Amino acid sequence: MNLEAFILGSGGMMPLPNRHLTSVLLRREGELFLFDCGEGTQVSLRKLNLRWKKISIIFVSHTHADHVTGIPGLLMLSSQVDRDDPLYIIGPPRIAEYIETSRRVLDMYINYEIQVKEITGPGVVYQGEGFRVRAFPLRHTKPCYGYTLEEDMRPGEFHPEKAEAMNVKRGPLWAKLQAGETVSALDGSEVRPEQVLGPPRQGRKFSFVTDTLAFPDIAPEVAGSDFFVCEGMFERELEESAREKRHMTAEQAARIALAAKVKKLALIHYSPRYTEYNLKQLLKEAEAVFPDTILSRDRMVYPIEYVD
Repeated sequence: MNLEAFILGSGGMMPLPNRHLTSVLLRREGELFLFDCGEGTQVSLRKLNLRWKKISIIFVSHTHADHVTGIPGLLMLSSQVDRDDPLYIIGPPRIAEYIETSRRVLDMYINYEIQVKEITGPGVVYQGEGFRVRAFPLRHTKPCYGYTLEEDMRPGEFHPEKAEAMNVKRGPLWAKLQAGETVSALDGSEVRPEQVLGPPRQGRKFSFVTDTLAFPDIAPEVAGSDFFVCEGMFERELEESAREKRHMTAEQAARIALAAKVKKLALIHYSPRYTEYNLKQLLKEAEAVFPDTILSRDRMVYPIEYVD
């Protein structure tokens, strides 16, 4: 099953000619999940030829303008196509007010159902087939949440030689065993999945954290992430400024990644003060702490693979 992350925008505060505001889309087979929706999101969706009308949920970190200003356009665009499924919007308190006010003031024509859910505390905010999305509080100038999408455990590796040794006929019965069902062998005996499967294997985990002070409680939430997208807004020498604005530096993001033992850190939400060349300094400071760090770039695609 494919799992891919698309960086639609990597900037913070204001859009730049080649850097839209923060937005990440996650595609899991045919399902599309959007994390934040900054200005320019639609442009990247178009350039990547993504089927934006298939976006089923928008997860919003907080209601600062650089994270939500792309939503009204996306809502109106979705009315130009046939859409049968509802669009879910999940975010902090007042996200419902923002959506409703935008619809009313802009006199939006909406021909599909929109369901808005406001988060009041940590916990699972969405459950899908084989995965769940958890929200956890961050520390910003207004209520803000991070998110993890984590897949369920997978069955262990199937050992065909064991199935053959236990007289299980090749074909549909093998598929049932791999799906966790008990089957009957040719001699009538029962064969349980654990008799022919290896130990359960981990699913994949994606984490999204932006606009927050660095604090220890983030690491347990994102622990073991295969792909950890985290703000690295400033360089080390601006750490005091970052603290005052309740943001974090690239180095602090790397420390969280190290403590959480993630597999890959992708910095995002850069201050507009940094040119493309200056971003190398953020990467250098993060890599010194956590070598498996990359810079998010607009329209970058990152496949999230199974470890085993």
